[in-house]
Amino acid sequence: MSGHSKWATTKHKKAVIDAKRGKLFAKLIKNIEIAAKMGGPDPAGNPTLYDAIQKAKKQSVPNDNIDRAVKRGGGLDGGAVDYTTIMYEVYGPQGVALLVECLTDNKNRAAMEVRTAVTRNGGTMADPGSVSRLFNRKGVVVVQKSQEGKEVTEDDVLEATLDAGAEEVNDLGEAWQVVSEASDVVAVRTALQAADIDYDSADVEFVASMDIPVADAAAAGKVFKLVDAVDDLDDVQNVFTNVDVPDEVMAELEDA
Repeated sequence: MSGHSKWATTKHKKAVIDAKRGKLFAKLIKNIEIAAKMGGPDPAGNPTLYDAIQKAKKQSVPNDNIDRAVKRGGGLDGGAVDYTTIMYEVYGPQGVALLVECLTDNKNRAAMEVRTAVTRNGGTMADPGSVSRLFNRKGVVVVQKSQEGKEVTEDDVLEATLDAGAEEVNDLGEAWQVVSEASDVVAVRTALQAADIDYDSADVEFVASMDIPVADAAAAGKVFKLVDAVDDLDDVQNVFTNVDVPDEVMAELEDA
């Protein structure tokens, strides 16, 4: 399993915790608003909005909240959504690189909060381009292995998505991660649906081109402490990192 796959596994587990405390709901609603603003409020003609809505539904966001977010984003309720996307580049413990994606209505607040969280947790702000060059934009679709009484195998996923642009399928433990070019993420998602395979999420993400191995539990713990501190900020939508932590160290951290 490649390093970014291990990070995807960690994010997947963290998402469960986030959902319980409502933090994930706010992020999902923001994504819907922005997608509706950028591509219009009709999911049938706006694949980004379609995926944002599906992701929210899979996390049990109430339909009323979703409908209101679509209306706000699409300007159908007379209101205006004015979020700006900002990417901050960070170096963490052990030379690990982080890309911090913010969606904010106040750039100064976002910058101050990110900088404070980074410096208080052993990280440093990096020059623009120094971290982003270590990542590539990719389409990432996550598929649960167990689906309504059937088991979805790696061969099932490959057979369904190879012609749609899938480049690799990674094992996340309880799920498969399908990686493609960013422009192919809708085709991959559509191919899975055509094969009667459900998917958890379909996003364009930043995937590390080279991983940084961290085999010491204490050092890995510091990295994840930094990631959590930044990810918990209200304006932060996503954190991407190139940390590569062995399975046994991940297990040690989970038991701590």
